[in-house]
Amino acid sequence: MGWVMLTQVQAACLLGVEARSVIIEVEVGKGLPGFEIVGLPERGVRESRVRVQAALRAANYELPHRSLLLNLAPGDLPKTGASFDLAIAVALLASSGCVEGALAEGTLLLGELGLAGDMRGVRGVLPQLRMAQRLGLKRAVVPAANAPEASLVEAIDVRCASELLDVTEWLDGRLELPTARQLAPAPVDAPRLQVDLGEIRGQQGARRALEVAAAGRHHLLFVGPPGSGKTMLARRLPTLLPAPTRAEALEIAAIHSAAGLLDLGRQASIARPFRAPHHTASAAAMVGGGRPLRPGEVTLAHLGVLFLDELPEFRRDVVETLRTILEQGEVVVARANARVRMPAAPQVIAAMNP
Repeated sequence: MGWVMLTQVQAACLLGVEARSVIIEVEVGKGLPGFEIVGLPERGVRESRVRVQAALRAANYELPHRSLLLNLAPGDLPKTGASFDLAIAVALLASSGCVEGALAEGTLLLGELGLAGDMRGVRGVLPQLRMAQRLGLKRAVVPAANAPEASLVEAIDVRCASELLDVTEWLDGRLELPTARQLAPAPVDAPRLQVDLGEIRGQQGARRALEVAAAGRHHLLFVGPPGSGKTMLARRLPTLLPAPTRAEALEIAAIHSAAGLLDLGRQASIARPFRAPHHTASAAAMVGGGRPLRPGEVTLAHLGVLFLDELPEFRRDVVETLRTILEQGEVVVARANARVRMPAAPQVIAAMNP
């Protein structure tokens, strides 16, 4: 008897602020019992087999004593993060006949598993759900902790679970999982800004410049001696900007979800971001980079305000990189195994001494 393909499960991988489709394929074959994962898994993904095996034992499931091979396709895309745990567990259970695999094949599965079989929240759920929507998938299962951001996606049936056993019973039709909208708390009012332009007396020219910049989304440079109020004025620009539209709010939330900056379990109104990196920030911190690749300050400030205090103190390579990015409105990060595009259209306010 040769290898037999038994099941395929839909997962996703984050690359920058974008999500890429990943198909988990499982084959069960003859030979010594083993559990192998191929398809460019990073260390965090390779360690998932330990978490998955412990979670399956906690849920009273036993894997067959056979040779198990998992392929994460496409094979040339690096796989990072712990969000593959749930998909790997369901793929193994479906391949061994422990759960019904037909429903799993058309469902995006996201979530990290604890050793006791509990599901933990992961970053990047919102961009991954938007990817599933573009692929035409109708269902998704995410951790209950990610319900607030998952509820922002309307064109897909998003179910939430707290344990692996709940997901397997839902796949077998024995349990009805709650939707993300049922678990998401009611949106709260946007927090009132601690500062306001009305608090400033005088500085009529600078105030007028802020108003013109806010109205036309112009970049602005304040030049003045220390203590003249440059930083005080710049931090009040967000009070003049209009609230983001729904499309803009989704884009802002997706970026912050990919960066892991959204508060799990809390539903709040999405405001325009205000980022103020220190002048010692490196080029990678400003434009994005690292392993796994994360968005930089210029992307985190997309559709908001990027404040560069003490502009001449920033490194020359950082300033030159920002000039190119602001002309194009996006960041292109090229690596040996990936080329990632991230949106970068903030309004830049800079300050410097004469």
